[in-house]
Amino acid sequence: MKKRIVVIAPGRGSYTKETLGYLNPHREKIADFISDIDARRQSRGEPTISELDQAQTFSPAIHTKGENASTLIYACSYADFQSIDREKYEIVAVTGNSMGWYLALAFGGALNWAGAFEIINTMGSMMKDKIIGGQVIYPIVNGDWVKSQEQIAIVDRAIHEARAQGGDVHYSIRLGGYAVIGGDAKGLKTLMSALPKVENYPFQLVNHAAFHTPLLKQTSERAFEMLPPSLFQTPSLPLVDGRGKIWQPYATDLEALYRYTLDTQVVDTYDFTKAITVGLKEFAPDHLVLLGPGNSLGGSIGQILVENKWLGITSKADFSARQKADPFLLSLGLKS
Repeated sequence: MKKRIVVIAPGRGSYTKETLGYLNPHREKIADFISDIDARRQSRGEPTISELDQAQTFSPAIHTKGENASTLIYACSYADFQSIDREKYEIVAVTGNSMGWYLALAFGGALNWAGAFEIINTMGSMMKDKIIGGQVIYPIVNGDWVKSQEQIAIVDRAIHEARAQGGDVHYSIRLGGYAVIGGDAKGLKTLMSALPKVENYPFQLVNHAAFHTPLLKQTSERAFEMLPPSLFQTPSLPLVDGRGKIWQPYATDLEALYRYTLDTQVVDTYDFTKAITVGLKEFAPDHLVLLGPGNSLGGSIGQILVENKWLGITSKADFSARQKADPFLLSLGLKS
């Protein structure tokens, strides 16, 4: 009997120094895909994903730029998605974090090959000329990965203080045991000083705009001008979005999906915690499968399992023990 899996696509920040060359072992199997993407980017005067992935060294100034990172991560995730053994696994739903929503649309069949490139490359390039605001990440769990109401209150107070001082800040992503806060420069500066130091946090993400906040309203408006509804089609797999809403095959309003993708999730909080929770409770998978590159969401997914006490996992130690004995989360980006 096939194992039932929910597939999770990563977002920006998943391609790092450690994942440079990620496509090399997959290159022959997805040669047509890579050639197509390379040709499309070359025709636009953009560096190809082959050039980026085969670079001698990782350059944050180049590899983390939205116009490069988005399509590069798409190619890496696509390679992992294609490697899933369909004889062994049944994909019951697809979801993703932040930019991973665009990847989920592609893997879930709501975008065809060309449409997926247009959405991912265009949305990734929106900050090419100027990055709007930024994002700060901060933990809201204790050392056991249990939600801390005290930490949450600290974040809420810091947001209130930033706004009181004229900053424009908002919850950007609910990321398991982390709060990602998006805002303008003034607001982020206040947050960085108002949030108490906890290990390496607060931390401002490199080359990230104030995604999933009202600051990106103009970006949403530009997206509607550049990307037509005709790019979208009926999904072939259930999709779980950043509110926890399920888009079912043959019961999807394509206009609503189009508007959610280019408006709602661009300007409103992306609740990755809710997306994974719904994936667990509505589909009861045998495994969660996290696509690469890397494993940047592994900890956050573990924290969501702890929050839901899924499979009796109630702490970081429980999650680690389960992963060693009988992994529930399969991270394809981890080197075996």
